[in-house]
Amino acid sequence: MTGRLIAAWLAGVLAALGMASSALADEIVVGGKNFTEQLLLAEMTTQLLKAKGFEVEKRDGMGSKVVREAQLNGQVDVYWEYTGTSLVTYNKVKDKLSAEETYAKVKELDAAQGLVWLAPSGANNTYALAVKQGADKTKGIKSLSDLAAAYNADKGLVMAVNAEFPKRQDGLLGLQKAYGFKVSRRGRKPMESGLTYQALKEDQVDIALVFATDGRISAFDFRVLEDDKGFFPNYAIAPVVRKETLDKNPGLKGPLEALSAKLDDQTMQQLNAMVDVEKKTIEDVAVSFLKGKGMM
Repeated sequence: MTGRLIAAWLAGVLAALGMASSALADEIVVGGKNFTEQLLLAEMTTQLLKAKGFEVEKRDGMGSKVVREAQLNGQVDVYWEYTGTSLVTYNKVKDKLSAEETYAKVKELDAAQGLVWLAPSGANNTYALAVKQGADKTKGIKSLSDLAAAYNADKGLVMAVNAEFPKRQDGLLGLQKAYGFKVSRRGRKPMESGLTYQALKEDQVDIALVFATDGRISAFDFRVLEDDKGFFPNYAIAPVVRKETLDKNPGLKGPLEALSAKLDDQTMQQLNAMVDVEKKTIEDVAVSFLKGKGMM
């Protein structure tokens, strides 16, 4: 090899190393909320990005507004958000939009705040209310309109909810307006999100707040009430990244969108059930899924 070729080769190697170190220079902080699905998504994202050579710190277990603020403040670089949550809770949009319109609107509105919505998954983890099959007090309740009528007739029903649902316009506040009923304080029982399923299973309550992609719905023989007025927005799950972070680390987009493409309602139900029903660890489920899909 001539001196000129050696010099050119060294220059190429150094340039490549410089690009790689620049691309992976910053530690990527992965955020997550405080329920099973979010803990799984945060762990899968962390393991996937580490496998791709990124330095990653995971900060999960946060409430919705806390993790959103952390991202806006630069304390979290990426986490998985729900289109309906951004539309209604963060951006205060009250219009009824289709799934596609919802994604386009939050992508546009959040871009103004320095956030980039990557390609959404096929999983729609919308809010839902469920009852236990065969329960006497709720056997005639098939829809949310039926539920509203039961509350208006003061049937003494008790609903298990998490801390956020009663305060959200895309939750109980808006639901009561849309269906014309009122749940009194004695008519609801607040608890952690994951405990609503067990409370309904053990007959501690009559209705429970559930999430459509939760594996316990079928495992515990629950019946999801029909949202016959189409109140709940679409809650497609998608990775959201700070634009500044993505500009510095363009290599984030490919792995995140590849993972997003492998997630749908059935997949998320199965993954959630592995943790909540089969009692496998978050780490084991996340790694097993990624390896099974050939992603690490």
